[in-house]
Amino acid sequence: MELDHIAIAVPDMEAALAAFKELYGLEPDRIETVETEKITEAMLPVGNTHLQLLEATDPSSTVARFIEKRGGGLHHIAVRVDDLEGTMARIRDAGGQLLDDEPRPGGGGHRVAFVHPRSNAGVLVELVEGAHGSH
Repeated sequence: MELDHIAIAVPDMEAALAAFKELYGLEPDRIETVETEKITEAMLPVGNTHLQLLEATDPSSTVARFIEKRGGGLHHIAVRVDDLEGTMARIRDAGGQLLDDEPRPGGGGHRVAFVHPRSNAGVLVELVEGAHGSH
């Protein structure tokens, strides 16, 4: 496994992008709307990984509910895996709780699945299948 990205929920993408550019010189290498998740994501390269900024496009999205409940901030960390189904099975077999029964489409055309925060010391973890640098 390798770290794929760290996701931050933001209430205002434009303001967040301006702050990351001004403070750190970071600019996105990709901005994409993921209709199935009702979010816009901006991927800011940082070394061999990315910061992913998430903005809700609909009040019913999980990101909108997250921000309403907790405000903006760390939403999840994502690790890259070669075999998504195999990793999901290993987590289930070890007693971990997945939020997804089957892989689902994620940003960048990747297949993803989420592991419940209860199984990860309170942090939501996304499993991303695919080659490094393609997310």
